Amino acid sequence: MRIGELARATGVSAETIRFYEREGILKRPARTASNYRDYGKNDLALLKFIRAARDLGFSMA
Repeated sequence: MRIGELARATGVSAETIRFYEREGILKRPARTASNYRDYGKNDLALLKFIRAARDLGFSMA
């Protein structure tokens, strides 16, 4: 799935997803032939977990 789809499915903005990649929280995804990021089910599950933890007040540290 592309970054926009992942963002909509998790309620996390595309810029936040890119930030998590830069910080090493998310692995950099594979790229499609047209150079789009290609996220999988594991990325979706991890972002849902992070979002739930953040909503409960946990910091990224």
